[in-house]
Amino acid sequence: MGAFLDKPKTEKHNSHGEGNGLRYGVSSMQGWRVEMEDAHTAVLGLQTPGMTDWSFFAVYDGHAGSKVANYCSKHLLEHIITASFGAGGTQRSHVGSDDSTSNSQAPPSSAVEVVKAGIRTGFLSIDEHMRNFSDLRNGLDRSGSTAVGILLSPDHFFFINCGDSRAVLYRNSQVCFSTLDHKPCNPRERERIQNAGGSVMIQRVNGSLAVSRALGDYDYKCVDGKGPTEQLVSPEPEVFVMVRAPAQDQFIILACDGIWDVMSNEELCEFVKSRLEVCDDLEKVCNEVVDACLHKGSRDNMSIVLVCLPNAPKVSEEAVKKEAELNKYLETQVEEMLSLSGEEEIPDLVTVMRNLSTDSGMPPLPPGGGLASKRSVIEAVYNRLSPYKEEDGSGDLECHW
Repeated sequence: MGAFLDKPKTEKHNSHGEGNGLRYGVSSMQGWRVEMEDAHTAVLGLQTPGMTDWSFFAVYDGHAGSKVANYCSKHLLEHIITASFGAGGTQRSHVGSDDSTSNSQAPPSSAVEVVKAGIRTGFLSIDEHMRNFSDLRNGLDRSGSTAVGILLSPDHFFFINCGDSRAVLYRNSQVCFSTLDHKPCNPRERERIQNAGGSVMIQRVNGSLAVSRALGDYDYKCVDGKGPTEQLVSPEPEVFVMVRAPAQDQFIILACDGIWDVMSNEELCEFVKSRLEVCDDLEKVCNEVVDACLHKGSRDNMSIVLVCLPNAPKVSEEAVKKEAELNKYLETQVEEMLSLSGEEEIPDLVTVMRNLSTDSGMPPLPPGGGLASKRSVIEAVYNRLSPYKEEDGSGDLECHW
């Protein structure tokens, strides 16, 4: 179930890229956990011949260690490609191509089914491959990992999910699609667990594991007479296919449950939209998401991959102006709050945040992020003016507001 640090590790690991009509940004943070167990993959242009206009992104949320998540981040894609297209990528030309007809009509449904089957086979393949690692086979490493990803062809989105990380598509200014979390209490998952001789207690597999599908976790995959997809924990992904709508598709978010634990699909997408309207630096946008989730009370590792499509929100002068006005208002309110207090009555940062949360005259806060997303602005002023510095930048403060 995980142990926690005395204060969170807030250093972030970032990356970004651009190509194939896409821009992406990544942010990950260890947070309160004693170990960073998340990993991710971001590939613009697959190296398989003829597939340079395909891309792949994924987030892996490890548990009980980071080995499985890290290995999958490096090798899952090659297992999927081999299973879907073989070594030469020969199937690729039927599923989306660079010629003038590729975007005028959908590829044959049979070709889409080949890709879907290849993704499934790729997951089963890498799961069986890792089982042969001596430390995993002998129980010296009991790690596992969820995996959520998207394979983008010129014409289709292939959303992939195994576990309780999640992907969402923001299309036409609303949440158009979300993957489904694999939790032990879901009826279909519970049935498989019970058929394999297990039980669901406190919403966990055998009272222990909080996800019902994952890669690794071989302690839960040793029921005699049952195939790999019939075990207590299954490595089988669900694959959802959507035809791309270039004029409406705006962005895709992949994130681990450390993000989704404190933000709903709609909240996160509205927050990201509002950030894209004031900043075109995708790493910074992702960092703001991670910080907001930390201050909303997330205690888990946090990772997010943001993929912006050509119709993504653009920076707006009006939005930038309103953001500056909000920041100035918050700075002024904190300065006033501290200046009116005597030396013996200087409020701590929690009190300052609580007081701000009741301020009826405040300009509109970022949708989905709320006051938590402005803590860094507030904290900067507080640390400049108060002798009581907030050292770790953390806060399980949302419950107080």
